[in-house]
Amino acid sequence: MNRPQTIQIFLPDGSPRSVKIAEITNRVVKAILVPRNKLEYIASRNELKNVGIYFLFGELAEKAKPIAYIGEAEDCLERLKQHNRTKEFWNYAVVMVSKINAFTKSHAKYLEHIAVEEAKESSTYLTENLTSPSKPFVTESMEADLLDSFDTIKILLSTLGFPIYEKIGKEQIDSKELLFLNGRGITAEGDLIDDGFVVFKGSQAKKETTPSCHEYLINLRQKLFKNEIIIEHNGNYQFVQDYVFGSPSTAGGVILGRSTNGWNKWKDKNGRTLDEIKRQ
Repeated sequence: MNRPQTIQIFLPDGSPRSVKIAEITNRVVKAILVPRNKLEYIASRNELKNVGIYFLFGELAEKAKPIAYIGEAEDCLERLKQHNRTKEFWNYAVVMVSKINAFTKSHAKYLEHIAVEEAKESSTYLTENLTSPSKPFVTESMEADLLDSFDTIKILLSTLGFPIYEKIGKEQIDSKELLFLNGRGITAEGDLIDDGFVVFKGSQAKKETTPSCHEYLINLRQKLFKNEIIIEHNGNYQFVQDYVFGSPSTAGGVILGRSTNGWNKWKDKNGRTLDEIKRQ
């Protein structure tokens, strides 16, 4: 269950688009968000010269989902400098360290292990980690503390705009909120969520597009097919993963193969449109 919490975000250079240092006021973990072009600035401070785990976030034009890489280091600043030379895709790094300098190498390796495992399980982002790091030995009591720290990490990442651990499956929503879109020979299920509009696994989409279909929708459909988020099935396409679109209309346009007003096309089981449910 979500509960009210207080999160403090400090802007060390005063810019809301630069480095951010975030913490839940009563927890020991803090997050430092660093845009890639601010590495020189953050090197003049001490926050990253510490044991911790880090996340690299970015996008590639040919990929249908954002990309993340997860690692751990005894000196996170030096590791980010290495990745700045060797990894192309990322634009932002988020580093998680202890406010009281309590993390050891074993703590960081355990957090890295669970962070990669859960990222692959949620599949909200593509993970650049080819393999999952092995689980190090920690005592039972320490494992409990680290799992608590990982809960904090997940909250801070979402707060900073990287919901890598947000679960979006159909089982996460109330069945009364499920929305449907029907076309000739196809049906799809979805829901309006915090990050956009999710179309659920198993939904169908038309294989062909109309002559007037916008090029953006055609390119997005091709990207989803190349990334195996939709596959050919019984003469149409079928979603084999849950996928979050930027809007109900983009989701509807991809499914129907033409431009459409998703606010009017998506309906609940009683026939009420999304517009009637959320905007009237």
